Amino acid sequence: MLKTKLISSSSAEAPKEAWLAAFESRTDLTSYAENALGLFALALRFNLDDLATVAAEAITDGCDDKKCDIVYIDLDDGYAVVAQCYNSSIKKLSAPSNKASDLNTAVTWLLQPEISKLPDRIKFSAQALRDGISNGQISHLYIWYIHNLPESKNVQSELRAVEATANSALKTNFGDCGVKVAALEVGIECLRDWYNDTQSPILVTDKFSITVDDGFEVSGPDWKGYVTSIPLQFLRKEYNKYKTKLFSANVRDYLGSKSSDSNINNSIKKTAQDDPDNFWAYNNGLTVLVNSFSATRALKSGRKKFTFSGMSIVNGAQTTGAIASLETAPPQSAKVPVRFIQTDNNDLVYDIIRFNNSQNKVTASDFRSTDATQRRLKADMLTIPEAEYEGGRRGGPTDAIRRRPNLLPSYTVGQALAAFHGDPIVAYNQKSDIWSSDTLYSKYFNEQTSARHIVFAHSLLRAVESSKIKLVNKAKLNPQELTDSDNKNLAFLRRRGSIFLLVTAFASCMEIFCNKRVPNSFRLAFTGKISPKRGEQIWAEIVELNLPLTLHLEEAFTDGLKSQEKVKGAVAKFKTLVEVTASSNAASYKKFAGNISLV
Repeated sequence: MLKTKLISSSSAEAPKEAWLAAFESRTDLTSYAENALGLFALALRFNLDDLATVAAEAITDGCDDKKCDIVYIDLDDGYAVVAQCYNSSIKKLSAPSNKASDLNTAVTWLLQPEISKLPDRIKFSAQALRDGISNGQISHLYIWYIHNLPESKNVQSELRAVEATANSALKTNFGDCGVKVAALEVGIECLRDWYNDTQSPILVTDKFSITVDDGFEVSGPDWKGYVTSIPLQFLRKEYNKYKTKLFSANVRDYLGSKSSDSNINNSIKKTAQDDPDNFWAYNNGLTVLVNSFSATRALKSGRKKFTFSGMSIVNGAQTTGAIASLETAPPQSAKVPVRFIQTDNNDLVYDIIRFNNSQNKVTASDFRSTDATQRRLKADMLTIPEAEYEGGRRGGPTDAIRRRPNLLPSYTVGQALAAFHGDPIVAYNQKSDIWSSDTLYSKYFNEQTSARHIVFAHSLLRAVESSKIKLVNKAKLNPQELTDSDNKNLAFLRRRGSIFLLVTAFASCMEIFCNKRVPNSFRLAFTGKISPKRGEQIWAEIVELNLPLTLHLEEAFTDGLKSQEKVKGAVAKFKTLVEVTASSNAASYKKFAGNISLV
């Protein structure tokens, strides 16, 4: 149970809500106290299956956080979340609106003052956010007030003001950057809806009827489908009614459009406006999940009446959103090809979703999940106690809600390997590219990569993350007990990307720790078959001993974590200092070396 207890209806006559039961089962979130609900909300909304890594980077850590409890930035998917979290231990009709108003302070500090004037607790988050906006890598800024009480009009009114503040700050400091701002109250109703979203891929369950020119049915072992064409006017009408609920089974909502030839959504709109009769020929079409369907021949026209129940656009969110955003409706002659699919097989549903969205970077690892290397690693991981690995596949909605305690998430494994083998910039900035780029993928996942080595590298990453969380909690609960060394360590670990840089730095010192030559770092592993959790404990002492040396890695962040040359220089300096101090840590290093082997 969390230290700040969430209110719940636990009496016999009022059973606990499903989302709350799922949240309280996440014992791994206990250490994050009032921010635990914020992390859970992120997992629900964005299907995040590794909250430990998210927390280590996104949670701010002190009284001078300028009302920013969480600043989460995902450059791969182009969004950022700024959140204020509040947990009430007693039932109330609504959450305090002043907490929502506090988000005005948060966005103002994050977007407006000079970076040098910001407190360290948010300085690096603000810099990363501003860089993402300036570089066009962030298209959506979400501002959330997360709490465990009913939503209210007072809070929503405050959040509209926050939205206006954010838009004004963006315009003043970034001009016409195109970033869309959405301030949202994430209370029990919203959390209930998001949780339910993960349980059923089809949220829009109404019945629809449409006249189509023709079509044909196709069937498989556990599914049947219907292939036809529908008018763009139908898409426009239904999107304007249901909005993004139509995309409940899609990995992305509509991403918007910019007036450039390279922007596909703008091209879709242009085609619908200027060449509607050829839209069908130019567009790849939609895939729509339905609960049921039927097609009957119309007696006079020869066309068919197509009726279906439930609608979730698996592939085609960009087409739908672009058409809906047109100022005027396209003509009736403008059509798009569509596949309607009906199935009761939940596993098949998620495979349909996955494969129909394989063009998105968010599923880059899925391209690798069937190759020989990943199949081998997945099989080898079965021999390691308390370890699971999906071999490139990202976790589904279940993993985002109900933590699998032994899971080594695929994307985090890729980041751990990249950092361990000297590429913290790649680990921090290019987590999807590790899977989508043949060059990067083969660099970390090759015939030398073993399951035991993955556990070795991943355990180091977890040990570094844990060391930061311990310091963050100490700074919040007992700030007066922080030593000068603690403050310096925390100042370093607040830097975005510092955790991956530290993994690189420790990996560079393996010969010092083991007191022997390591000709091939891919061969490093724990002796025997050590579980990831035990591996983290083995690394913990080494991390704690050398954490005070992080001051000498600062030069790698001169212009952010971007220069490989500066990384190499800083890591070399760190390694020299570890070597100089090795004699005083000889006993600990000998103990550590006893757990290490070259496979």
